[in-house]
Amino acid sequence: MYNYSPIPGLHLSLPSSVSSSMAHLFRDLSSLGQSKRGTTAATTTTAIPLTIPAKPIATMGTDLPSPLGQLSAQLSDSDLRLTAYEIFVAACRTSTGKALTFTPSAADSPIQHANSPNGSPALQRSLTSTAASKMKKALGLKSPGSGSKKSPGSAGSGAGTGPGKPKRAMTVGELMRIQMGISEATDSRVRRALLRISASQVGRRIESVVVPLELLQQLKSSDFTDQQEYDAWQKRTLKILEAGLLLHPHVPLDKSNNAAQRLRQIINGALDRPFETGRNNETLQVLRNAVTALASRSSDGLYDTSHWADGLPLNLRLYERLLEACFDLHDETSIIEEVDELMEHIKKTWSILGMNQMLHNLCFTWVLFHRFVATGQVELDLLYAADSQLAEVAKDAKATKDSEFCKILSSTLTSILGWAEKRLLAYHDTFDNSNIDTMQAIVSLGVVAAKILVEDISNEYRRRRKNEVDVARSRIDTYIRSSLRTAFAQASPQYLPLAPPFPSLKRDFLSNNLHDVRMEKADSSRRASRHQPKPLPVLAILAKDVGELAVKEKEVFSPILKRWHPFAAGVAVATLHACYANEIKQFISGIVELTPDAVQVLTAADKLEKDLVLIAVLDSVDSDDGGKAIIREMPPYEAETAIANLVKVWIKTRVDRLKEWIDRNLEQEVWNPQVNEDGYAPSAVEVLRIFDETLEAFFQLPIPMHPALLPDLMTGLDRCLQYYVTKAKSGCGSRNTFVPTIPALTRCTIGSKFQGFGKKKEKSPVPQKRNSQVATLNGDNSFGIPQMCVCINTLQRIRSELEVLEKRIITHLRNSKSANEEDFSNGLGKKFELTPAACVEAIQQLCEAVAYKMIFHDLSHVLWDGLYVGEPSSCRIDTFLDELEKNLLIISNTVHERVRTRIITDIMRASFDGFLLVLLAGGPSRAFSRQDSQIIEDDFKALKGLFWANGDGLPSELIDKFSTTVRGVLPLFKTDTESLVERFRRVTLESYGSSARSRLPLPPTSGQWNPTEPNTLLRVLCYRNDEAATKFLKKTYNLPKKL
Repeated sequence: MYNYSPIPGLHLSLPSSVSSSMAHLFRDLSSLGQSKRGTTAATTTTAIPLTIPAKPIATMGTDLPSPLGQLSAQLSDSDLRLTAYEIFVAACRTSTGKALTFTPSAADSPIQHANSPNGSPALQRSLTSTAASKMKKALGLKSPGSGSKKSPGSAGSGAGTGPGKPKRAMTVGELMRIQMGISEATDSRVRRALLRISASQVGRRIESVVVPLELLQQLKSSDFTDQQEYDAWQKRTLKILEAGLLLHPHVPLDKSNNAAQRLRQIINGALDRPFETGRNNETLQVLRNAVTALASRSSDGLYDTSHWADGLPLNLRLYERLLEACFDLHDETSIIEEVDELMEHIKKTWSILGMNQMLHNLCFTWVLFHRFVATGQVELDLLYAADSQLAEVAKDAKATKDSEFCKILSSTLTSILGWAEKRLLAYHDTFDNSNIDTMQAIVSLGVVAAKILVEDISNEYRRRRKNEVDVARSRIDTYIRSSLRTAFAQASPQYLPLAPPFPSLKRDFLSNNLHDVRMEKADSSRRASRHQPKPLPVLAILAKDVGELAVKEKEVFSPILKRWHPFAAGVAVATLHACYANEIKQFISGIVELTPDAVQVLTAADKLEKDLVLIAVLDSVDSDDGGKAIIREMPPYEAETAIANLVKVWIKTRVDRLKEWIDRNLEQEVWNPQVNEDGYAPSAVEVLRIFDETLEAFFQLPIPMHPALLPDLMTGLDRCLQYYVTKAKSGCGSRNTFVPTIPALTRCTIGSKFQGFGKKKEKSPVPQKRNSQVATLNGDNSFGIPQMCVCINTLQRIRSELEVLEKRIITHLRNSKSANEEDFSNGLGKKFELTPAACVEAIQQLCEAVAYKMIFHDLSHVLWDGLYVGEPSSCRIDTFLDELEKNLLIISNTVHERVRTRIITDIMRASFDGFLLVLLAGGPSRAFSRQDSQIIEDDFKALKGLFWANGDGLPSELIDKFSTTVRGVLPLFKTDTESLVERFRRVTLESYGSSARSRLPLPPTSGQWNPTEPNTLLRVLCYRNDEAATKFLKKTYNLPKKL
């Protein structure tokens, strides 16, 4: 049943009695909406016949075959166009018959309404000149004359549209007839036939009608001008049936299908001998039966639709012809203003052609793109519109995995991408400043096409999707590298015949005008060079031209390509860098001596490389890796290496000799503090003198790259001096060398005030023996604190002299002709990096070694072996303080004043550590009662007082800082035993949790004393001289009284 209601979805069943009213409908079939096309005077009552033949796109100068599929049937463009028009008229007759008026301007409205066959306001949607087509606006298409990008001299929007000419209303049906180049006679014949079909098949929807079959039933030879026209129409109609039902059916056809065989026989016979149509005869009946049987086959099980024009690719090719009607006949690059209404009616054919929105989007994209190519690529708006429409196709591709759609999609995108890449893979030959806008549009189109092909169609991509392949960036990368290689290959032969031949280079695209311009410029550069007093070598000229090519790339092309590749300029210069590298490396490999020409070529190559690297760095400044990936693609030309290698050999020789000298002289160094009044080693003076001589000789070398090679020399000298520092301190030991091993936990021997120890006073108890691992230098035990102080002074002298050497280097640079301002304005490569830090570390290590050697080795007999042994009150700290004061005096007179405070501070810290070690790890020969706590506190106060020296020594803040641990532990010695035991239990439980409730674990010795640390508390209890402590330790740990 045809739907004549203007309300979508409302179907009215019309009895046969209304056929007369339907005849009126089809007489007005061309009134499917009014258009602003067509012109007559306001008084004209008869339409002027317009029979403008459609211009086939195939004749517009394009070599792009349609990717929508090739038809097996021999159907011409005219055949497809006529069939598409028949489908259009058949589909649109189901809509309202009311005219739809277009109003081109307010002034023309009265004329149009006067000529409109229907004056219903509800059906008169107007399109004024101030409100352009929504579709054109969405696609970015401009109206003719509104500034669209097209070539000069393009035609207007249509004949008879000049200012001041009156216009009559034109229906959408009439507009479509004119746009598709259909004659009025053909249009009238089709409409009359459709009217008869409708009258004879009231109630059938157009989707269930096989239009060509019904036309064969209704039209006879008398409906045509002559027999030739009739025969051509019949053959075309039968070919369409053959294409839609046999060659490209909607549902795959079984070869043994009887209906197909009968239809094929009829068609083959009729092509040789046409049969009579327009009446019921045996041939038509057999044809109807066969066609009906084939058209009713369905893949979805629904049989209310006839499938005769919805098989691929027939439906797409027919739909393509309908979409081409949207272009202006008088301006092939413009879409008509009435495209919204026209497209609305074209979409009514979807049910017959089996189309949907996805296929529409794809076909429309191709039609827009093809029109741009076919019309000479002058209207960029068409390319932008195709790009915009392709964005919709991209959405569709992600939303469906239909294999047939994907096949057509792949074919279409491959065609578009192939056309685009033919230009983009050598864009230097295709584009320049004059047509750069075209490049941007083509790149956008190509990238979107590539992304859809890879991301939504490629199975390989889906398998590797986790790697997050950036398709757009990959394609742009390919275009850049290919085009730059082509441009370089075209430029280099202009010079290389004068140089050694390089057969690896090839030239392409030599016929391009841009290439010819570039070659003329290259020839000019070479001729200009030859007329100079001393011509430049050919590779130097090539380097200059490559640099200019890089600048053009950065300024003209990279800003466009950066939209898809954030580091487009970096990739470009990396490519040029690699191209020139092939030539310069061959040149360098043949250099046997430094000549002026070699220096010129290498200098030009070095300048080119610096320029290219600078562009890459600036382009990659915002990258995650700071441009490292691009720079890795640009391995240095080593243009300066040919010169620099000789200098580096010279540097290596000097450095190696210096290192040998250091080994020899340090073996003989005695570190005698009496050698000179400043107290440093003579070997250091000699090392610094050799350094100065080496720098002087370096800056006298006749090379143009002192600043560049200076870091190599500085590194060699720096390592030599670091080696001296490391070797000088190597035998002095460190803090850990002299700290004795903490003895195992034991219980002090109590009872009768240590009478057992009194009887054997002449023997020192075993635990008090100091660590046997004492420091030696060069295997000589006689190396003492004075020698270590000389070593400290020597390192301090080297540290201070480095600043003098660095200032002298700056002076040398200022006097060097090869240096620029920036070469000496920053300190990079002109400072000693390793030695200062090595000196600081060595001085720190030696100060600690001196301090702990003094306390735990030189003074161990009065500290570790004497303090508080036996009775605390009779073995107090006075003896230790006397010896310590003597040593401090020697240190103060020997050590350089800039490290004096540091070494004395380390001695103070070592003495505090020794004091605590005596109290907490002094072995079983020491025991303390609560009454001894005052003695201990007084002794510690005296120890601090020695370093304070009534205000002339170390600052009190410094003393307090390093005495914090001792001051925290001393109160434990006057705390009663019960409180200590309770505190020990509590902190142990806190440390070990519920597992310690049944039996208190023995806390390990950490050496980090703290009043809240279990091991510290336990050690105070071990040295507590009372019965409560003894019972607790015996019961809890069963500690022995002797080791």
